Amino acid sequence: MAKNKIIAGVDEVGRGSWIGPVFSAAVILNKKINNNILKDSKKISYENRLKLSNYIKANSYFAIARASVKEIEKKNILQATLLSMKRAIKKLNKNPDLILVDGNHVPKINNIKIKAIIRGDEIIPSISAASIIAKVARDKHIKKLSKKFKKYSWDTNFGYGTKKHQDALKKFGVTSHHRKTYKPIHKILSQK
Repeated sequence: MAKNKIIAGVDEVGRGSWIGPVFSAAVILNKKINNNILKDSKKISYENRLKLSNYIKANSYFAIARASVKEIEKKNILQATLLSMKRAIKKLNKNPDLILVDGNHVPKINNIKIKAIIRGDEIIPSISAASIIAKVARDKHIKKLSKKFKKYSWDTNFGYGTKKHQDALKKFGVTSHHRKTYKPIHKILSQK
């Protein structure tokens, strides 16, 4: 890759969660950023992610987007994820020459070169940065939702299928924020 190329990294968070939107971020890092501190968001503590997210936002062009629960249910999680990625890319205030996306699927956007990088969030700093700010944005959203749905412990499980979440589902039922096409949720609904 040419040094003077403008490269954007893109990643998503929340695909495996049973609730809420899937979030994506697109990030073009400025040249002064310390790439050594950027790594996959899953390998960073919550507090450090918050600090890093602010640092990345102050030292990059970035955009965050999402696809709703309804879009996930209508299109399926992969298509909804690609839609959220496309939205984040289109919201960027700077046009990249190349977009590197974590994983093995890319959104289709005319006239932009997009490449999938498996485990990109571990090896490409701009994808790591996207993973961090997308995770912080989604975590904040889910924590806010959690205040209205305390019984489900979303403030700690972020909607993933933990035992606490499963027990709450059995006891209190499915909410409007649950992804009803997901097997565990669908199974509960089909038993009614």
